[in-house]
Amino acid sequence: MAVSPELEGLRCIAPSRFVSFSFPNPLLRDASNPYGDCGGGGGEFLRVAVLDSPHPVPPIPRTAAMLVPAGRHRDWIFSTRAGHLHLLLSSQFSRLILVGPELSAPSPRVISCAARPEPDPAHARLLPLLLALCPRAAFRDNIIPDVPLLSFQDDLLRLAPVKVVAGTVVGEMIIEDVAVYCAPDPAELRRRLRFKRMPCLVQTQVRLACQFPHTSATSLLEALEEGSGGSLLPQAGGSLVQPYLQAMVAGLAVIAPSIEESIQSGVRPRCLCAGVGGGSLPMSNRVGLQFNVLGIEADGAVLDVARNYFGLVEDELLHIRVGDAIQIIQDSVRQEGPDMKFSAVMVDLDSSNAMCGVSAPPLEMIHGSVLLAARTILHHQGVLILNVIPPPSDGSFYKSLIDVLHRVFSELYEIDVGNGGNFVLIATVSPIVTSLTGNSGYFLTELRKLAGDFLEHIRKI
Repeated sequence: MAVSPELEGLRCIAPSRFVSFSFPNPLLRDASNPYGDCGGGGGEFLRVAVLDSPHPVPPIPRTAAMLVPAGRHRDWIFSTRAGHLHLLLSSQFSRLILVGPELSAPSPRVISCAARPEPDPAHARLLPLLLALCPRAAFRDNIIPDVPLLSFQDDLLRLAPVKVVAGTVVGEMIIEDVAVYCAPDPAELRRRLRFKRMPCLVQTQVRLACQFPHTSATSLLEALEEGSGGSLLPQAGGSLVQPYLQAMVAGLAVIAPSIEESIQSGVRPRCLCAGVGGGSLPMSNRVGLQFNVLGIEADGAVLDVARNYFGLVEDELLHIRVGDAIQIIQDSVRQEGPDMKFSAVMVDLDSSNAMCGVSAPPLEMIHGSVLLAARTILHHQGVLILNVIPPPSDGSFYKSLIDVLHRVFSELYEIDVGNGGNFVLIATVSPIVTSLTGNSGYFLTELRKLAGDFLEHIRKI
């Protein structure tokens, strides 16, 4: 039987090679088929996608597979190379095989997200295919390799795509309403934003509430099922949903005495937010902390989404500019005067290079000249706060960033967000002379409402 050159090449690992093809469905009419009812997999063919690691491989490479969750075969996590790469880099395998419905198969409007049983009964029927897709080196010494069937798990109970929008800078993005598992508390309904170039990273997430009072969690789920989008309102400016944003806000505690003094004197602290996304961080700084906020976002389409779907509202204390945040920081150095100084510069920018995996901030941000510019636009008791996701392909990134921050700034603090990926770094212009935990006042009281217990996890490095 003739084999295509692409499949023939799978006998060895080739860094970053990606191949997808249709294959007769071995799960068809079998009880283990996860796609029979609503997952779009009632067809005679499945989509099989194979991606090899970009990293050097061991002499005996290991292969793993994953069944695409039912109904989510069009989700960019599973249908794009960027999403596939994130799954592979998170798995510690040399090759990852995704098996799911063809992308042309229909999917339900509201997707129920249920975990597959373990061990998965579909594994046995897929095993001949999976072994055939293992590289030849995996069979060294005539040993049949183990090809585990990995499970994809997140905290979603329901997922309902709302709209796909294209931006000139970020490309395609999707707005989704989701029901999130929050045990022991009731499930929450949230709206979130993701970019196609980095589909595994949730850019923005806000809670949704029904415009009618006394609505139960069950009623919220029913509103999602029924598509009652008009009755669900984003809760912008309140408590922050995403832990890394809570940690970024907590970083302001380092300069709490200075901010408290400013507030008591009647001067609103100024904050520059580099990266707006759906607007959660600038809105919380404006509404929750009463800061004067300047937000900078590279893509005007993202701002339209923030205004129309996430509750971003601009006023005399919240101004938004469209442009390159790093360039604007550098250009701001030429604008002299104490009134132009900021109490805080908060950087929430991710790398645009999806092939390096999820990472933040972009490499351009950590150049000494850019960090020096950020220091220059801060007042003498100001602080730079960075959301950091070290790239999985560069183990030295985080240490290098810490080294350059130590050279440019006076003191450096860290918060481990605790999700295995995010850190928040807080760099001060001047030495801190007051104990972080020994302060109280209006500002810290309001800050704790937004930052949770992250104030207790700030450590000097």
